[in-house]
Amino acid sequence: MTTHTAFVLNGQPVATEVRPDTTVLDLLRDHLGRKGTKEGCAEGDCGACTILFRRGGDAEAPMLAANSCIMSVAQIDGGEIVTVEGLAGEGAVLNAVQDEMAKNGSSQCGFCTPGIAVALTGLLARNPDPDEGAIHDALAGNLCRCTGYRPIVDAAKAAAARVRIEPAPAVDENLVTSHTDAGGATAHRPRDLRGLLMLRRDHPDAVLLAGGTDLGVPLAGYETRWPETITTGHVAELRRTDTGDDHWTFGAAITWEEVLDAVGQDYPSFATLIRRFGSTQIRSMGTIGGNIGTASPIGDGPPALIALGATITLVSLEDGERTMPLENFFLDYRKTQLRADEVIASVTVPRAKVGETMRTYKISKRYDQDISTVCGAYWLAMDNGTVADIRIAYGGMAAIPTRAPNAEAALRGKVLTPETAREAGKALAADFKPLTDWRGSAVYRQRVAANLIERLARDVAGETVEVMAL
Repeated sequence: MTTHTAFVLNGQPVATEVRPDTTVLDLLRDHLGRKGTKEGCAEGDCGACTILFRRGGDAEAPMLAANSCIMSVAQIDGGEIVTVEGLAGEGAVLNAVQDEMAKNGSSQCGFCTPGIAVALTGLLARNPDPDEGAIHDALAGNLCRCTGYRPIVDAAKAAAARVRIEPAPAVDENLVTSHTDAGGATAHRPRDLRGLLMLRRDHPDAVLLAGGTDLGVPLAGYETRWPETITTGHVAELRRTDTGDDHWTFGAAITWEEVLDAVGQDYPSFATLIRRFGSTQIRSMGTIGGNIGTASPIGDGPPALIALGATITLVSLEDGERTMPLENFFLDYRKTQLRADEVIASVTVPRAKVGETMRTYKISKRYDQDISTVCGAYWLAMDNGTVADIRIAYGGMAAIPTRAPNAEAALRGKVLTPETAREAGKALAADFKPLTDWRGSAVYRQRVAANLIERLARDVAGETVEVMAL
């Protein structure tokens, strides 16, 4: 029997019977006639498809920018979407952002403009007085090839304090279903961890879908279809953050935007990394568990988490929970400790303590929203200027994100100086035999990884270190 997906669109309830593996972009343009949302890259990079989205069951959460091209209909049941057509609210033509962009010539061809207006509206609705850094961060996921960004930034400043998003009625809970069957595809939406584990056991071939920022790319390119999907975004236990005096425990479906809000004060360097590897559009959907579970050797989250000493908890119906250091989770290229009947339940991250320092550096061809060539992460416990303990982790240097034990040993018990850092850099030759690809040769990666340790020494000493892409 065909069942529907229910959500709120521009303040009005909608029920659709499209396949749940349809992208939200295709739903909006091809089925609901909202043509203002554009397809540019179909990879979640350019921002032309940006919408504002609030997931179901979280009415107090802010509306955040998201890429509709890599979001599936399976993810929006019970949620709320605002497109460029709905920014001004009922009875108005333009909101303040759109009006200011029209006045100062912020648009030429106009193709990227709807996504930019949506992204800035999302920022100004939750921050009525952003500084220029916050505006640029909000625009990091939107590419403009015509005007450049200065008039767009000026429009954002002019519209500040005049933007709000009208509250919309919640979706009628009687219309929100635990699953959708339509067009030969099924999406399951468990509400608790036991329900998720039962579905995982009974449907082993189903796609396990968290944020979809990785899995959604081939879907957007029509390279794959998902006959059966299990989503994690409504699982209460996975959407919980427990904050203690000495740690955070993030449920696996906690988004990177939520992680950023939590860790930013304790670990400003980690916060900078999170902003770089994911725009607001990506951070609002991508999850900490999904980033780890993809087991990419160039994923940026795991090196930082490994350096911080994070642990991961896996859970199954048969064996219950098991917890291990995150560094032990990765086995080989795209292979992990996760069994077929298990899911990632949570990630626990220690909080900063007195005498501890954490830095992480990413080297990539483009500064924002680009894949790493090398990502280095460093945690140090200092005692009167001496490195009492240290963890060094890298991505992009091996088949898995992993630590550098020989480089650590070269620094442990030493005073951290550029000279001792260079010695530790030489020790990396015993830790890694990096690959060569189009992002960088093995020789280049080895040299960069070593140089980053010297950068760490100079950074910790208070020297100004230039931040550059390749």
